[in-house]
Amino acid sequence: MAELLTDDQIDLAIRDHLPQWKVVDKELVREVKAPAFLDGIRLVATVAQLAESMNHHPDIDIRYTTITFRVTTHDAGGITDDDLVLARHIDTAAG
Repeated sequence: MAELLTDDQIDLAIRDHLPQWKVVDKELVREVKAPAFLDGIRLVATVAQLAESMNHHPDIDIRYTTITFRVTTHDAGGITDDDLVLARHIDTAAG
């Protein structure tokens, strides 16, 4: 099982590499505003492919052009290195 990160490790990662993310209830959370609905759907499809290749899947909420990604390692009960890697991939996909 993946090892949980400390609050300090998570804070450092957000500050240095994931500034658009925040921690809410032991999850990394980022909201992305797409220019149009289909752009958001394409982003979700891209992230789904990345997540599948990692075998690590985010929770995704689609509200018209607002896409919310929630990343956590459920088995570990919080945020692990796998979540940081996935969040960086989501950032790259979101542009």
